[in-house]
Amino acid sequence: MSLTLHEVCDKYKITNVTDDTRNVKQGSLFIAVKGEHFDGEKSVAEMFLKGAAAVVTEHDLGFTNQIIVDNARLAFAQAASRFYGNPTDKLKLIAVTGTNGKSTVASLIKMILEKIGHKTGFIGTTCYDVCNPDGCVYESKLSTPRQDELYRLFAEMVVHKAEFCVMETSSQALDQFRIAGETFETGVFTNLTQDHLDWHKTMENYYKAKKSLFKLCKSAVIFADDKYGERLIKELQKEIKIPIITYSIIDSADFFAVNIKSGSAGVSYWLTDSREEKSFKFVLPMPGKFNVANSLAAIAACNAAGFATQDCVEALTDCAGVRGRCEVIYNGDFTVICDYAHTEDALVKILTCVRDFAKRRVICLFGAAGERDSDKRPSMGATAAKHADVLIITSDNPRFEPPEKIIEEVKEGIPKNTVPCQTFIDRKQAIAFALSEAEKDDIILLCGKGHETYQVIGDDYQPFDEREIVRNLVGRGNFNAP
Repeated sequence: MSLTLHEVCDKYKITNVTDDTRNVKQGSLFIAVKGEHFDGEKSVAEMFLKGAAAVVTEHDLGFTNQIIVDNARLAFAQAASRFYGNPTDKLKLIAVTGTNGKSTVASLIKMILEKIGHKTGFIGTTCYDVCNPDGCVYESKLSTPRQDELYRLFAEMVVHKAEFCVMETSSQALDQFRIAGETFETGVFTNLTQDHLDWHKTMENYYKAKKSLFKLCKSAVIFADDKYGERLIKELQKEIKIPIITYSIIDSADFFAVNIKSGSAGVSYWLTDSREEKSFKFVLPMPGKFNVANSLAAIAACNAAGFATQDCVEALTDCAGVRGRCEVIYNGDFTVICDYAHTEDALVKILTCVRDFAKRRVICLFGAAGERDSDKRPSMGATAAKHADVLIITSDNPRFEPPEKIIEEVKEGIPKNTVPCQTFIDRKQAIAFALSEAEKDDIILLCGKGHETYQVIGDDYQPFDEREIVRNLVGRGNFNAP
């Protein structure tokens, strides 16, 4: 016998919806998802013994209370939404996708909307903000959380009377149908460069995962300077035919920038809205041309959601910047900046940005993440060597991979006898060495962690806040790692 999802929800008092066998209890709806390392269908009998009210499966397993579906992951999202009262019916959603810039663009959109007067939730790499009046936010472990957590967060936003939710939509989340079936006011595409090929295998698969977002959007905001952005514009015009808004920092577009000036304190430029034939002098307290693109994307997205360009520009002018994105965490004889850059493209952008205003040497400290797209490691090393004066290679969330192996793979891309290079397995020791090496007017660039306050070793999230580490080392007056 097979039931429908609606029948199960109507017939049983469902206590939770989960695909995690550890979370199954009396009254659970268990989603039997088949993943890379675990097949949920093999645990169905055990889940009924634990008290599951029903299971969702893609095959007839012969149980009475089973729901047979074509796509268990999609059913997971649908079931989670229903369990939490279809919260997205009461929210206006804005999505941001791309390899780099998602967190910054999404954060800037939230700043604009809230400054204009609209309570806005946030789901992304830096945190999950459900608009709790006490200001408390949840720590983020995934840019786009799993279905059960995602819809719980949406429901909390509704309780706290949020009107909008701005969210990062990762390619894995799109592939895994974590947000399937929703309607977004607009979707933003920032760029596409190599990342996450451990999951997608090819750039074509990676692109198609990103592209799938726009089937759920009322409009699209696309970076016209990116080659995949150009392709996306052409394909959406033919296939989906939703309104498309383009933005550019090198050419004319619906939104574009001219007379760009960048320094350590931020950027200024003239923003042109070519559809309204209006230009605005704009100052953003975040350095780098890539932040010109990020701010254009945010303003264009809010415009697509129905807000006047001038109001958006005015709302962003006095923003405080985004945590862990070209963030100055120490400024004395030398400067220490932390940034989330963890791909080749992101390293190029942050290093060239810092190079523009550096008075002396740029000391770049970075690592490559464990169990994540190992093919990009040599190219990260080559890029850093090209743009930095001193390199310090260390650990960045090694997980279950030997950090020595990761470091050696990064070093493979660094040409011999190009830049001074030191390696440290212990990231605290690496930071201490960087501080000891710094001279007057040098800039130390700590790449990879950004907003993160942990280091993932094995499956253990160990406390690791670079702001605190730098503050303690500088405050002690010596640079021996704790």
